[in-house]
Amino acid sequence: MYLHSSSVRYQLLSNQYRLGFPLSLYTVTPRHTDYPVSMSLSKNTGDVDLLIDMRPTPLASAWLGLWLLLRAPASFEKCIFDDVQSLVKVVAPPPWTVLDTPTSSGAVTPVTAPKSVPPYHRALPARKPPSPARKRTYRQLVPPTQTPIHSGWPAPLPIRIKTWILKESPALSQMERERLEPAVNEAVSTVSSILSVNRVPGPLLLSRDINKYCKFIWRNSSTANYNRCGRANEHYRTETCLDVIIPDEHLSGCAIYPEPNSPTMTVLRPEGAGLPETDFLLYLHTQSTDKCLTEASVLAYAVHCQTDRQGRPLAGVVVICREHLSRERFHHQSTVQMLVHELFHALGFSKELFNTWRDCSHSTHTGLSCSPRGQVTNTDEAGQMRIYTPSVISALQEHLRSTDPQLGGLLENLGGRGLSSHWEARVLQGSIMAALLGDRALVRIDPVTLAALQDTGWYSVNHSNAQPLEWGEGQGALFGSLSTCRDNSSSFFCTGSGSGCHYLHLHKGECQSDEYLEGCCIYKPLTNGSECWREENERVSGTDEWSGEIYGSDSRCFFSNLSKENLSPSLSVRVVGRCYKHRCTGLNQYQIHVSSSDWVDCPAGVAIQVPGYRGLVLCPDRRLCRHSQSDPPTNNQAPPLPPGPTPSSSPIESAQSFTRHHVTPAPDLTFDPGPSSTVFVRGTPPIVASVLGAWLFSLSWQFSRWPTGGSVPPGSGCMLLQGTGTQIRSLLYSSSTAAETGLQTHIH
Repeated sequence: MYLHSSSVRYQLLSNQYRLGFPLSLYTVTPRHTDYPVSMSLSKNTGDVDLLIDMRPTPLASAWLGLWLLLRAPASFEKCIFDDVQSLVKVVAPPPWTVLDTPTSSGAVTPVTAPKSVPPYHRALPARKPPSPARKRTYRQLVPPTQTPIHSGWPAPLPIRIKTWILKESPALSQMERERLEPAVNEAVSTVSSILSVNRVPGPLLLSRDINKYCKFIWRNSSTANYNRCGRANEHYRTETCLDVIIPDEHLSGCAIYPEPNSPTMTVLRPEGAGLPETDFLLYLHTQSTDKCLTEASVLAYAVHCQTDRQGRPLAGVVVICREHLSRERFHHQSTVQMLVHELFHALGFSKELFNTWRDCSHSTHTGLSCSPRGQVTNTDEAGQMRIYTPSVISALQEHLRSTDPQLGGLLENLGGRGLSSHWEARVLQGSIMAALLGDRALVRIDPVTLAALQDTGWYSVNHSNAQPLEWGEGQGALFGSLSTCRDNSSSFFCTGSGSGCHYLHLHKGECQSDEYLEGCCIYKPLTNGSECWREENERVSGTDEWSGEIYGSDSRCFFSNLSKENLSPSLSVRVVGRCYKHRCTGLNQYQIHVSSSDWVDCPAGVAIQVPGYRGLVLCPDRRLCRHSQSDPPTNNQAPPLPPGPTPSSSPIESAQSFTRHHVTPAPDLTFDPGPSSTVFVRGTPPIVASVLGAWLFSLSWQFSRWPTGGSVPPGSGCMLLQGTGTQIRSLLYSSSTAAETGLQTHIH
């Protein structure tokens, strides 16, 4: 940004404006444009009444339209699983073979069933679940679910997921097929590499719903045909899953028993051929449904519709919105993550299945001789639902470095719905099972999600395939609570409405909230040009000449207010997110490269100066070079995910060490004694008006649409522009807040 004389005026009028410091008129002009902006501000005393009058020229409007597009928050992929699953009836097989012949004593002689049934298909007595009063003791005593192997049982093997393209799906173009098929194959391969099951013996056959094909069921328990169909429903045609018609060859047969004690039966539908070598059947439907057309952020949705006798899902549907396959900004890896998310729902991460999860802690084999867990969810002290199962508690304790035995997996509670099939975004941001999936480089198949799938009791989980979740790592049991996300106690959250860096430092971002964060704010990536690792974004930014930015595969985002020394000393630059190159020299050790400067050491948690520049760069702690090996990304591919985390010696010791690193200031920085405990730079030129001009430029377009004296629109920012002059000044300062240590330029 440069200071110039103005030709297009933006007049900012402030009646009875109490600021407490002098104001001047400056003009802020973006680089690589001929669009100057003028701002004037008058001050008085009394209550605040802010009014902005903007009259841009056509050229100004065009530039600001592009500017607003680049500053818009990134789009997210929204999941509507809970809404759709509630519309589907899940069918389970009856406790007997459907086509069988009862004897006069009521015993059953199978007709089409195999001669011998594997022992793990037998019904088992249910162990009484613990009462709520014993919940704490139970969670403390029961160890995390293991995967014991006994020589007498076959070992679980990778789950075999068979995809079935429906005949009613529209014919796809070659481009759509070339995008869809590799994404589906990779998603299925990913899930199969993580989950193993006791494989289905023989072909997989789905069940028919007796309540659909039968008009009358024998309900007298003393009869031989108890709970069997006595009269057929003449209107019965077939079975469906969501809106998908299940082929008859995938379904078991069904029969009618006209007499309560007679073995005579009439076959209504013959046994289908089934699907060989299949443990889960995925019906894939590509269609422009009403749900796809109603909400642009919905790219796909899924349901499960069939389970086995142990409750494990056997079949489901994934609907892929066809519009997604033809979008110009289609991303293969984002589509893979979306499909993995939906598959995890269909395979058991579902509120409709939580109470059918199995406890295998006393079993010799996963999925065999397991008993029902009963209720696995309960409310915490704040009234929000959590999953309390052994592996989930253990995974969260390790992730947050806490020994709290009450640390269950917090579930999202948007709109006060209670139970949800997604993790709470404030606690597990970036998880594959969060309700919103963002940029593909920011999503992880995290250890807590895999722990939940382990605790279903249906799967043996390959935890070595878990991807470490950086969000909230080592932050303690209270991390992400509504009481702590706004008190500056964690560098993962922000306040104000300024620019900064996403917590992974791959993107620039804006301090924003959303409906799932419930008022907590984080630095969210912008829609376009925010990726530091994309070299072409340097042309979009156009700030490299004065800020020293460098975009490329090894560039990351840093909080900085650098400006070249040869610029006017009257220019005061806000602390924002800037892109600079980095290279690792060790674990949590690295150097940075600013344009026209040499490589300099960047000690983690310290703000440094760079030769040839005024200002400082903050070196984030435990965010970069966290692992011994990390390949750089390419311009066409997001940065690779790091390997699994290194175990720490002690959760408490690691948390304390993490805290100590984060409060280490640079030698030139001192702590502000004020309540915000922010860090400021002494010696900064006291050019208040230029800082105010730059800040107002970034906010004026939003404010211009607000009615005078009206309320702030939802999502416009994380603080309100109202109240006394002290609050206004606080907003100005908070817009420059740096997430890592609170680095901030204060004017004296």
